[in-house]
Amino acid sequence: MTSLSSRAIRIDQHGGPEQLKLVNVTVGEPAAGEIRIRHRAVGLNFIDVYQRSGLYQMPMPLQLGMEAAGVVEAVGEGVTHLKLGDRAAYASQPPGSYCDLRVMPAKTVCKLPDAISFETGAAMMLKGLTAQYLLRRTLPQGGLKAGDFVLFHAAAGGVGLIACQWARAMGLQLIGTAGSDAKCALAKEHGAAFVINYSTEDFLKRVKEITGGKGVTVVYDSVGKDTWDKSLDCLAPFGLMASFGNASGPVAPFAPGILGPKGSLYVTRQTLFSHITTRETTQAMADDLFEAVTSGKVAVRIDQRYPLEQVQQAHRDLEARKTTGCSILTL
Repeated sequence: MTSLSSRAIRIDQHGGPEQLKLVNVTVGEPAAGEIRIRHRAVGLNFIDVYQRSGLYQMPMPLQLGMEAAGVVEAVGEGVTHLKLGDRAAYASQPPGSYCDLRVMPAKTVCKLPDAISFETGAAMMLKGLTAQYLLRRTLPQGGLKAGDFVLFHAAAGGVGLIACQWARAMGLQLIGTAGSDAKCALAKEHGAAFVINYSTEDFLKRVKEITGGKGVTVVYDSVGKDTWDKSLDCLAPFGLMASFGNASGPVAPFAPGILGPKGSLYVTRQTLFSHITTRETTQAMADDLFEAVTSGKVAVRIDQRYPLEQVQQAHRDLEARKTTGCSILTL
């Protein structure tokens, strides 16, 4: 049995960025249904912050990270879609991507097209698959069609910039919100039809102006507590409120009865990991994402790169909303 050493980032208890420790771990051989992968780049995501802080309670000790790209070094029994030496990328449970080398389930690991770099692969899987399931699978009654207005909060973030471009390719009129003029300009540059700086403008009022008072077909919201109430009021009758994150804190409990007078609204709380429970679905979603990127419809913007040792600073920057586009850890 071969045992290899790897650097990894681990926490022993929930808390702030100071809990992130660089340790050495031993990595063995993959069991049936698993692979061993040597990472070339690792993605950073807000879910990592939730897991570190304790908003999402996790068993300890915890090796963080949900996304990476690298080269397959060993393949366990029964794995047929990957082989030794394949370039691969993933967004996957369980956490553990903040490392040089790991053994993990092969089910949600996808072969990475040669046209896509390791850095892009690491930056785009969780955020790109999230944009994919939102725009392609989390749909209002009757679906989305060209010309529809959609509201996308945090439009200058990693998921947001991918969604802006993808929505433009679909013919949607995406209204993007962000917290500064510079971030709004970035979202506009990436395909948002309209942008709103929610730190200086009332986004509800602006949405009503943009849509001629009708409201939007769907709101995609990863901000949570701070945007929830007004987002519901941005929706047209039978509109869909699609919550997929809590960057400002979790949404407070609410009475379903309020949805009727607001226009018989639909509400859903989505997570990527419900969508990628099977090998077939994961691959189909990844193929859609790979096509969007290799065709040029979607460019994946990496604005921050941190060495693995600087992961504490990476988390501070994420939480302070200092980042735009995607962030990665370099190895």
